Parts: sequence; structure tokens; C-alpha cells
Amino acid sequence: MFRRTIAPVAWTLCLMLLHGCSQKEPPPAHKAPAIKLQIGILPEQNIFRQFERYEPLMGYLGRKTGVKFELKILPRYGNIIDNFKSSGLDGAFFGSFSYALAHAKLGVEVIARPVGLDNTSTYHGLIFARKDSGIRNARGMKGKRFAFVDKATTAGYLLPLEYFHENGIDDYRNYLREVYFAGTHEDAILDVLNRKADIGAAKNTVFERMVEKDNNVQNALVIIARSPEVPENALALRRDIDGELKKKIRDGLLGMNQDPEGREILKEFGAARFIETTDNDYEPVYRYARDAHIDLATYDYVND
Repeated sequence: MFRRTIAPVAWTLCLMLLHGCSQKEPPPAHKAPAIKLQIGILPEQNIFRQFERYEPLMGYLGRKTGVKFELKILPRYGNIIDNFKSSGLDGAFFGSFSYALAHAKLGVEVIARPVGLDNTSTYHGLIFARKDSGIRNARGMKGKRFAFVDKATTAGYLLPLEYFHENGIDDYRNYLREVYFAGTHEDAILDVLNRKADIGAAKNTVFERMVEKDNNVQNALVIIARSPEVPENALALRRDIDGELKKKIRDGLLGMNQDPEGREILKEFGAARFIETTDNDYEPVYRYARDAHIDLATYDYVND
């Protein structure tokens, strides 16, 4: 009796086991690999402060777009061009002259730039000296030491070239006692402040940030010349990046000020919003380059 009772149960269990074995586990859902883009950052100021400024911004943009952004802080402006070729950069926050160079040499396409908390989306270059130096014009610069920033910057190199051109100085190297490249706008300002150089050139936004931290910058230095307005550092991407992906990144930046979290990140970054940017916005830079007889496609941006 016991045997007859257990047999159907055992048979049922076997059928259940066979049925279970015959059912294949569903294949795991295919997960598309995350898109990764490497973005270069210019050495506008101390590289650690640059990273602290840009990391939250790109982290937010990554969460909104599903793109993993990897930041690469570059040691000098010209490295932007080199790294597109050697390190596979996908984009960068370009200064106005470095963008013009990269657009001519590499075909990068600009998409957006920030509007500052003061509601400006441009900057201008400054030429300055110590007030107690007595230098107030090009004539006073003769035989002095000049601190440029980098050959791939508007404010830190292209502006002085235009200034010398306007003042009839064809060979500034012979006109000045010595010239050198400080590497960052911040260092060019500090070098003049600390008497390492007699004259310097830098962008006004860095100058103003330094004034906020140290009144001695404004009290000790005098502005000799300034350039026209040019676009603030803007994000430009490789030409061959998918158009829909570019649009998603651009829209993510342009929509930040509509999102509470985005507004907080923007405030930390020092901006009110991002605006769309095109190559036409760089006409003053192209004009300066023409005046200096610079062929952007062949220009040697390596400091010498």
C-alpha cells in the first residue's frame, strides 16, 4: 500500500524536475556599454582648482546624459591640440584662441559656453604693469621684461601681438629686454605683482577672481590695455561624434538653469547658465590672427 501511494508522488516530482530542467534560464538582458568621453581642461589657473571647478559640472552632465566624462587637466594650452592627436581627447573647454586653432587644425565643433554670475559670456584680455614701475604705454615697455601666458591663448599672447602691431612694433623680441611664458594667467599676474616681470598679459576673469582674494593685486597693478570681448571658455567636441549625442550634451548644458540641482552646480562653477555657441562668435579672434599674419592651420603653438 505504501509503495503504491509513493509511486505517483515520485513520478510527479520527476516530471516536475524534468520540466524544470527543460526550461532554459532566460538570457541576461543586454546592457549597452556606457559611452565614455574624455574632456580636456585648460590650465587657466592652478590645475587642482581647475579640477575642483569642473568635476561637479561634468558629473552632473554625466548623470543627465548617461555619458561618463573623464576629465584631463592639461599642463599647458598647446597640449589641447597635441592630446587630440595622441591621447584621443573627445572634446575640451577651449579658450577663444585655442578653439580657433583646434577648429582650423582638427575640425572641432563648439556647442556651448557659460554665462557668468555677472551675466556676461565673454572675457577680454588685459596688459598690465606695476603702478610703481611708471610703465603706462608701449614706449615705456622698451627694454623691459614681459610675461606672456602661452602661444595658444588670446589674452595671454594674441592681445599683446595686436597691441605691438598697433604701436608700430614689428619685432617685440628685440624691442623688449626679455619675454617668457608663465604657463597660466594666474602666474603671469603673480609674476608682475612679485616683480619677476615688468609687464604681463592675462584674461580679465582670472584677474578679477584674484582681486577678490587679494586686494593687493588691484592696488599694486595698473591696466595699460584691453582687448575686445571674446567668447568665454566653451565646450567643443570632435566633429565625428554622433549628432544626437552632441545634441544631448548641448541640451544638458543649456537646461541646467531649469533644474534646482543644476542651478546649484552652476553657482559652484561660477555661472548662471550655458548658452549655445557657434564659430561665428569667434570673429574677433580670427581678425586678431589675420592682423598678426597667423595662419591658424600651420601656426606653431609650441612656446619658445
